[in-house]
Amino acid sequence: MSGAEIVRIEAATLIGERPRAAGNNSRLKLHGKEVPVPLIRLTSADGASGFGPARADRESAEALLGRSLLDMMKPEGGIAGDTGEFEFPLWDLLGKRSGKPVYALAAGADSPAPAPLRVPCYDTSLYIDDLHLDSDEAAADLIAEEARFGYAHKHRNFKIKIGRGARFMPLEAGTRRDIAVIKAVRAAVGPEPAIMIDANNGYNLNIAKRVLAETADCDIYWLEEAFQEDAVLYEDLQEWLAKEGLSVLIADGEGGAPPELMDWARAGIVNVIQYDIFSHGFSNWLRTGAQLDAWGARTAPHHYGRHLGNYLSGHLATAVKGFTFVEWDEVTTPGIDAAAYRVEDGQALIPNRPGFGLDLDEDVFRAAVAHGGFELS
Repeated sequence: MSGAEIVRIEAATLIGERPRAAGNNSRLKLHGKEVPVPLIRLTSADGASGFGPARADRESAEALLGRSLLDMMKPEGGIAGDTGEFEFPLWDLLGKRSGKPVYALAAGADSPAPAPLRVPCYDTSLYIDDLHLDSDEAAADLIAEEARFGYAHKHRNFKIKIGRGARFMPLEAGTRRDIAVIKAVRAAVGPEPAIMIDANNGYNLNIAKRVLAETADCDIYWLEEAFQEDAVLYEDLQEWLAKEGLSVLIADGEGGAPPELMDWARAGIVNVIQYDIFSHGFSNWLRTGAQLDAWGARTAPHHYGRHLGNYLSGHLATAVKGFTFVEWDEVTTPGIDAAAYRVEDGQALIPNRPGFGLDLDEDVFRAAVAHGGFELS
């Protein structure tokens, strides 16, 4: 392909908004309604353009000008090592120029790619929104109502933030409320949906066992970041789960995961790896996912707080057999047209459109470039 040299780079940050403010997790206070969405758009000499989430300064962007997309991107190998901060705009541009969705590029030339791609997803909006309530019953009712809202919007899988006793409530009271909330959500959504619980390292081993024992009838799918990562404690928890006859998976990797985490996945003491799609990167996830597949472990990238991860991470699913869920953080960002995507019956439907299948509103994006962004050509 000729005309692949990058001739224009535009950067801007758009502001998205959730349907309701996201509350606390076990460590952090209110996450809020607003979601900053930093974007870069790359235009090649032939007029094609691709955009995606990226945090890059003017100096690093200048180094990209004049370079050929074909030197920086290979579908089979991903991005060149020095272009990681521009990875998502590069993948999108490659898809736009080839006329293929990224999931088809990721699958490889010899692998048929379905259209549209359907990937299981979960509603990640069930935060700790109940700290203003004195009654556990009222708190459980509130989070259950949030789950019903997600169910009405076609979600069939849900992740609940737990760990109230780590910081924001007394330990015993917070643990009791966590259990009450889990039970209420299960009752609200019925027996079929997968329910995940996420402590953000707010438990210890014994609290984790207690909560899982007292919610055994809720059929928890995974326990995420139960406590600060520790191989000895994870081995103990896996042994206890087997003894109790519980099929709960252990998930980890969202935050500051230790370098040994992949070794733990290979050993089977962690079942689901969740490296953040933005910090770990799409190309690196293709390699990581292949390794996890070889070990029989699962893949479920984290992305909360950047909106576009809803649409980007599922493109891995054609190449990674163990891809389990898209994390879905419902946000509307003026300037980004994601109408080709939708949630249906607990699945994210990923369109058979070039690149990542997203569009920009030119007026909104250009206004954001002019007010706080930059443009290079």
